[in-house]
Amino acid sequence: MPAVNKHIFLTGASSGIGIETARILSARGFHVWGTSRDLKRLPALANFHPVTMDLTDLISIRENFALALREAGHFEVLINNAGAGYFGAVEIQSDELLREQFQLLVHGPLELIRLVLPQMRQRQSGRIINITSLAARFPIPYLGPYSATKAALSSLSASLRLELADTAIRVTDLQPGDILTNFHAATRRLDDSALRTPHSALETVWHTIERNMAAAPPPTLAAQAILRLIQNPNPPTVLAVGNFFQTRLAPLLARLASPRLVEWAIRRYYGI
Repeated sequence: MPAVNKHIFLTGASSGIGIETARILSARGFHVWGTSRDLKRLPALANFHPVTMDLTDLISIRENFALALREAGHFEVLINNAGAGYFGAVEIQSDELLREQFQLLVHGPLELIRLVLPQMRQRQSGRIINITSLAARFPIPYLGPYSATKAALSSLSASLRLELADTAIRVTDLQPGDILTNFHAATRRLDDSALRTPHSALETVWHTIERNMAAAPPPTLAAQAILRLIQNPNPPTVLAVGNFFQTRLAPLLARLASPRLVEWAIRRYYGI
C-alpha cells in the first residue's frame, strides 16, 4: 500500500507505540490523524493532524471522528492503539474502574470500527489494526481487567475477520509483549489496604513487570511492525511483537501446552 494520499486514523498518538507510529508513518508520507485527550501532548509533525478524543466518552468519539473524517475525506487505515490499566487485585477494582477500562479498550475501539467500516465498504478496501497484547493469551496477575479487555478485543478482531472475509478489508490483531514505554510508570496502583488477606505477591509482580519493561525493546519495534502491516498486501491475522521469548517461544507454548501448564509458566514468569 503506497503512502501517497493514504489517510490513517490512529488513537493514543501522544506517547509510546502511538507517537512512534505517528512519526514513522508521517515521515513515510502517510497522512495521520492522531488522537489524545490533550492536544498539547500530540507531536508537531508534517502530515500529522491532531485530534482531540476521549475514548471513554461515546459522544467525544462520534463528534471528533466525524470532524476528522470530514477533513480527511476517507480513511484507508484504522489503528486502535490507545490503552491504560490499573494494577491491583480483581476484588478491589471498582465498578467505575471496570467500566472505564472496558470503555477505553473495548467499547471505544468497537465504536471507531463501526464508524469507519461504512466508508471502507464503500471504497471496497481498508485495514483495521487492533493493538491488543500478549496479555490476551497470557493474562497478567493484578492486571486482570486489562488482560480481559485485550482478550475481548482480540476475539472481536477474529470475529470481524469472519464477517469481512468476502471483502478486501483486512483486520490484524497486533499483540505486543513487553515494550519500553511509559505504560508501567503511568499504570495506577490501587490501594489494597482493605484486603483482609494481603496479596504478598503483588509487590513481586509489580517489580517483575518493572524489571522486564526496563529490558524491553523500544516502541519503534512495534511501530515498524505496523508500517509493514500497512504495506503488506496480505497481512497476517495475528502478529506478536517483542523479544524472542515472547514472540517465538510463548506463542508456541500457548498452542502446544495444556492450560494448567501455561498457568504454571505464567506464575513462574512473574515469580509467584
